Amino acid sequence: MAILSDATILRYIDQGLLKIAPFSSDSLSPSGYDLRAGRDIEIQKGSQTLVHTLERVELPPSIAGELFIRSSFAREGLFGSFAFVDPGFKGQLTISIANLGLKEIMISKGERFVQIVFNELDMPSSRPYSGKYQDSKGVVDSKRFSIDM
Repeated sequence: MAILSDATILRYIDQGLLKIAPFSSDSLSPSGYDLRAGRDIEIQKGSQTLVHTLERVELPPSIAGELFIRSSFAREGLFGSFAFVDPGFKGQLTISIANLGLKEIMISKGERFVQIVFNELDMPSSRPYSGKYQDSKGVVDSKRFSIDM
């Protein structure tokens, strides 16, 4: 896998291969894109919550995303449980974050709080994501037990 540079991210967006909406050039970093909070949130010390991204992302079958908490929030004690964003995923992302710091942490709607780094696969996935979180909007709780039987 190769990490996409800012120039490649912009080129892929211009070509329609990668979608980030609403896009902000202020969120583009040298090797990724800083996703913004979809709502104001106050995380008390010792607590965990879910927050969704303002942006909707659409990944083609050839690109996976990797999520990281922004370092300024990590320095305040905010940590997250992150997974790969599968090739083919479309929607807003729901992020699980926990405050392990010594005081409450505020995140304002539109504030950059997590970075997505795009990795280009050696070849497009033959089975792009089409799971139960496809087309997510807003905070989406776990669907672990909502499997049709």
